[in-house]
Amino acid sequence: MTIVERIARVLAGQQFSRNAHGEAPDGVPASDLVNLHWRDHVDDALAVLKTMREADAEMAAAGNAAGGDAATIWDAMVRTAVGEEHSL
Repeated sequence: MTIVERIARVLAGQQFSRNAHGEAPDGVPASDLVNLHWRDHVDDALAVLKTMREADAEMAAAGNAAGGDAATIWDAMVRTAVGEEHSL
């Protein structure tokens, strides 16, 4: 599954999942609705990713501190952006 699909599914989940204060009709599993409608959120997912191309100062500092492997660096940067702890 691509990152675009993963983000689109999260956005669809917010729309339908009661746990995310969504509005799935009674008796209809949110997962079924996500599977049907995630593609409706691809443009929004792409917009999120395009926004994430440029790190803010705190993200860049976390990436520099992580050093080495690009995946480790990106993980540290994104975790910093969303306010999560990360291990170096």
